[in-house]
Amino acid sequence: MKTITVLSGKGGVGKSSITASLAVLLAENHKLITVDCDVDAPNLALVLGVIEDNSQLIDRVRSEQNAILIKEHCSKCQECVEACKFQAISVDKEDFPVISDLLCIGCGACTLVCGDNALKLESVEIAGIRVGETGYGFPSVSAQLNIGKSGSGNVVNIVKIWASEIAEAINAEYMVIDSAAGIGCPVIASVRGSDYVVLVTEPTPAAFWDLKRAIDIVNHFNIHYGVIINKNDINSDFTEEMEEYFTVNEIPVLGEIPFDQKFVYALVNLKPAVIFEPEYTGKFLEILKEMIKNINFWDTI
Repeated sequence: MKTITVLSGKGGVGKSSITASLAVLLAENHKLITVDCDVDAPNLALVLGVIEDNSQLIDRVRSEQNAILIKEHCSKCQECVEACKFQAISVDKEDFPVISDLLCIGCGACTLVCGDNALKLESVEIAGIRVGETGYGFPSVSAQLNIGKSGSGNVVNIVKIWASEIAEAINAEYMVIDSAAGIGCPVIASVRGSDYVVLVTEPTPAAFWDLKRAIDIVNHFNIHYGVIINKNDINSDFTEEMEEYFTVNEIPVLGEIPFDQKFVYALVNLKPAVIFEPEYTGKFLEILKEMIKNINFWDTI
């Protein structure tokens, strides 16, 4: 099975929309599974029409620890309030400590100063993992981090493990991963182990700068990649500057996509662009063929 990861560096450049359309076209001739590794704000499943009502919760991820109060042991000394440097502990009307799930980082300082053994650390649920059928012949796996929780990189690792097991069960030929934006932990966890990376950008200085940082990540893992320039006509001069950079640095350009308001309409209707507007099919097929050609080329080296 080949793993293709789509990432962008900068958010909002159309990464998930492009991932969905490429996956739908690839599924016409190959078995595959899609994975949304943007666990802070997953939306690939939405673009593919998978909502909570037609998906299944398959795992609850527990990882980080939060402080828990054992009320019957508490003498209301409030030593814990003073000890917490994150201001995660306040007091209620009865002078009992109240611990904020959003502010507590599980450092354990409160448990050390509590002479009553009224505080302990317990693991908490940080994310849920779901799988659903897309209606396009393949399943989609996603995870969503709970509000205020950390550990996105670890959640990405776990969702990829689940996706690999499902992929093996259906004999998938491809795993298509929609990565988070940026270059942080979830991106590193998404990219690691990939066979090929598709980098999506747009002709703006911010997107181009972030793309270069994303390329550094991909090069660190020695993974072959190609670039898609989305909305290439919003700034033609800057597009030419980017194209020159890619040529000089021998970076393959898989294709370019012009700006079109219909992409927005497709998102609103929870459909991939190639399904909502079939006229896009030719452009995305060209990109897909170029991508597969590159993957097959590097397989022969």
